[in-house]
Amino acid sequence: MTTAFEPVHVAGTTLSNRIALAPMTRSRAGQGGVATGLVAEYYTQRASAGLIISEGIQPSVVGQGYPFTPGLHSAEQVAAWGEVTDSVHAAGGRIFAQLMHSGRIGHPSLLPDGLVPVAPSAVAAQGQLFTGDGMKDFVTPHELTAAEVRRTVADFAQAARNAIEAGFDGVELHGANGYLIHQFLAPGSNLRTDEWGGPTENRIRFAVEAVKAVAAAIGAERTALRVSPGNTYNGISEPDPQPVYEALVKEIDGLGLAYLHVLEHGPEARETTLALRKQFSGPFVLNPATEGPTDHRALPLIEDGVADLLAFGALFLANPDLPDRLRTEGPYNTPDPTTFFGGDARGYTDYPTR
Repeated sequence: MTTAFEPVHVAGTTLSNRIALAPMTRSRAGQGGVATGLVAEYYTQRASAGLIISEGIQPSVVGQGYPFTPGLHSAEQVAAWGEVTDSVHAAGGRIFAQLMHSGRIGHPSLLPDGLVPVAPSAVAAQGQLFTGDGMKDFVTPHELTAAEVRRTVADFAQAARNAIEAGFDGVELHGANGYLIHQFLAPGSNLRTDEWGGPTENRIRFAVEAVKAVAAAIGAERTALRVSPGNTYNGISEPDPQPVYEALVKEIDGLGLAYLHVLEHGPEARETTLALRKQFSGPFVLNPATEGPTDHRALPLIEDGVADLLAFGALFLANPDLPDRLRTEGPYNTPDPTTFFGGDARGYTDYPTR
């Protein structure tokens, strides 16, 4: 029987355990989207995780969706992340960069030079987000042209190269939680009639092409994808997600990726999780649906073979030494929602923190 505290081989290296730090927005970047000393401290404190998955990092200027989030598209950003990865490696950790293009989730006030958020279709998300000027309604995004879609794929690939230059052990593409890749997958946000929209094989194309481009740039063994089938966060509508994600995984499985990361959206998602687990031949990372913060009670999912690694979110914020506490089944510090974003709530109230 495999346990959470046994090594596992991922991305050409052996991880010390099967516990991952889930990617969570921290909003601690400095001027120009540069990672700061606080960022290095945060990840180094959690280096006992078998794998650290960073907060979402925008691969381009227009990919930013929240204030104070970091990028990987400038020399200054690459240099700053190098200090973070050096610190994590010195503490014995392994860290992947999560590349997150927010798509329509953003606001012009966060972007320079008159830019507006972009998306597969000119369909605004419902709701508001926090900006430097307070809460603002989501705007109708600019619909990407076919040429702009291809440039966005290229942006992911270049940001992946930058991540490796900065010392990351690999890259995870964020295809979950209603951001750009997810927007292409979901029929409610993708109304296109060209090669990037319509039937399932077209709606999965952007995700597949982005994964392939990153794999070609840095090696498939250092490339991963995160998905959240059926997740309604950020106004996503996916009435029948399982066939879509099965088709997506079928297209990428033969590439030899580092891992597939599934974020479950409610207990009803387990059927889809098991289907994708069966279909994907590489390492499988699961951020399981649980009542309250995920803790040691989820560890049997590894013992039962449902997942190879488990990703922990909120509980890891309150317990930087979480692997040790999971081993002893507690005690745990209680997560405080007001500290989820860079030391204060920053106006966010419903961001998924599992």
